[in-house]
Amino acid sequence: MKTRFKITQFAILSLLIIGFVVAASTGAAAQRRRNWDGYPNWGGSFQLRETALNAGYNEGSKEGRNDRGRNRYRNYSEFSAYNDATKDYSSRLGDRELYRRYFQRAFQSGYDTENPNNFRNDRDRDRDRNDNRGRRGRNWDRYGTYGGSYQLRQTALNAGYNEGIKQGRNDRKRGRQRNYWDFSAYQNATTDYSSKLGDRELYRRYYREGFENGYQDGWNGY
Repeated sequence: MKTRFKITQFAILSLLIIGFVVAASTGAAAQRRRNWDGYPNWGGSFQLRETALNAGYNEGSKEGRNDRGRNRYRNYSEFSAYNDATKDYSSRLGDRELYRRYFQRAFQSGYDTENPNNFRNDRDRDRDRNDNRGRRGRNWDRYGTYGGSYQLRQTALNAGYNEGIKQGRNDRKRGRQRNYWDFSAYQNATTDYSSKLGDRELYRRYYREGFENGYQDGWNGY
């Protein structure tokens, strides 16, 4: 009789533990599931994009909450996680630079969601409103600043923009619009690069940003 009672107790306890684990897993999964449909799709596998966006958003949210509690707002590039942008990355997912790009895009959203930009000065807010209203064109002051020398940044943005606008105009004539990753120049992102400029991966990041804006300008008839 005692043995049967112990077995029953054990069974009930086991069910409770299993239920708790399932509930916790379900809650964690629900927390991880977000609607990424509103984010850019620059190519790569579904798993690469989802993993990078999820990891970036989670990391950005965490840093945003921390800074909100301290009543401060920092530039994304001040965070090592944002600069590295490889959390949860593995080579089986695919292209590392593409993963970093998705990660950083989601990090920005996560950070700003948890820590709305209330602490930046009026000039910064005006600049952001202008960025949202119009194109950046060849005004390099309106592009991101991720470090590196002035010459590296200018050379990369100019080279990327020139190639992008050329391809955008060509596609406009043909009545088609392609993914940036369809272009080998965008994938390589090293046109006009030389080692004397500095970090190659940083150059590629600027180049691609210039290419994207150039392509959109070319496609839109500029």
